[in-house]
Amino acid sequence: MDWILLALGLTLLLAGAEMLVRGASRLALAAGLSPLVTGLTVVALGTSAPELFVSVGAGLEGRFALAAGNVLGSNIFNVFCVLGVSALIAPLAVEREVVRFDVPVMIAASLACWLALADDALAPWECALLLAGMAVYTLTLLRRSTQGPGSLPELIQQTAPPPPREAKGLALAGLMATGGVALLGLGASTFVDAAAALAAGMGVSEALIGSTVAAAGTSLPELATSALAAFRGERDLAVGNVVGSNLFNLLVVLAAAGLVSPAGTAALPPQATFDLPVMAAAALLCLPVFVTGATISRGEGLLFVAYFAAYLAVRVAIDLGLGWGLAVQARALPVVLSATGLVYAVALWRCRGSLCGLGDDTRRALRRVVVLAAGLVVILAGAVMLVTPGPGLAAIALGLVILASEFPWARALLERLKARFAGLAEQLRARKGPRRP
Repeated sequence: MDWILLALGLTLLLAGAEMLVRGASRLALAAGLSPLVTGLTVVALGTSAPELFVSVGAGLEGRFALAAGNVLGSNIFNVFCVLGVSALIAPLAVEREVVRFDVPVMIAASLACWLALADDALAPWECALLLAGMAVYTLTLLRRSTQGPGSLPELIQQTAPPPPREAKGLALAGLMATGGVALLGLGASTFVDAAAALAAGMGVSEALIGSTVAAAGTSLPELATSALAAFRGERDLAVGNVVGSNLFNLLVVLAAAGLVSPAGTAALPPQATFDLPVMAAAALLCLPVFVTGATISRGEGLLFVAYFAAYLAVRVAIDLGLGWGLAVQARALPVVLSATGLVYAVALWRCRGSLCGLGDDTRRALRRVVVLAAGLVVILAGAVMLVTPGPGLAAIALGLVILASEFPWARALLERLKARFAGLAEQLRARKGPRRP
């Protein structure tokens, strides 16, 4: 019965999202908004409405574990499964602007969420910062999209319907939008209750149901759209679809779920802490895969699907308390960093011929990018480990040393910190006074 209710809730969610997109888009266009603004706001919101309503509904009921699991699991599913399956159908093309702007923003958002959830909780001020980040990204996207006719995403061009011209059309659009919101609310309530009952009946955590069943269910529109686009030969649609969906999940859906959760309930269970480094690694893996040949090959798609299968196996083992799963969870950070580093090394090896032919300025720029990425990753790892101050501070110091090898501002910061610590040590010695003979 729980599976039937879960499927019913998902059906209502998908139908409600479709009605909301069509009705609200027509109303926005009739109100005088341009297709660009309508697409980047109403259409983008509507396509991510299932994740938003499910996570907010779970947050309102105090089930933040289910909400966070849905967000983290959806991002992992989008990268590894949606892109992997689509690339297996046909190699995917990656636009240069996506690599230069959108993917770094997705990586930064993923690392920011990892840092925000490092203490296994999400504070209101952290939610506000995430929402502010989405506002800045949207404004930047609007500015970039108005610079040329070809910069408007194809998905938005195809989705935004023509505005209604008659009063009857306006009324119908209003009814569609209202009905879509109602279906989304009803579907989210049914879906969350069924997911919670399913977790209780199977003896597993709500976080596991959120990061697997709920995540896959709410990400079905992205999977269907991307796979169909790859089958039709529209190879550049899937990547932008996934990157945009992941950004909205992190900066809006997760923040909204945290804000509406009752006081003290926006916390992650221990089992979900494995999802954070995997989600960040999924974002980091996009950069080398997208850069090599500006495509996602079938081999890379197979690698993504294998990564998702491994994640799923470990995640279930952790929740069931199996020894090998708990061992992987205890070493999640080094395991994930090792797998990510291996992909980066393979990507650099594949590009070695191109790198040798680059000029000195270009190679220096690439070296600075690599040093910046390595330093920030080490500093982030140190910040995550601050629960044990000794290793955490040592890792942060190591990250600064890595950055100081290439950046003057990092060297200056390191010198100031050294002088500051030297001054503090001198003050401590002065307070203790001279040693007695």
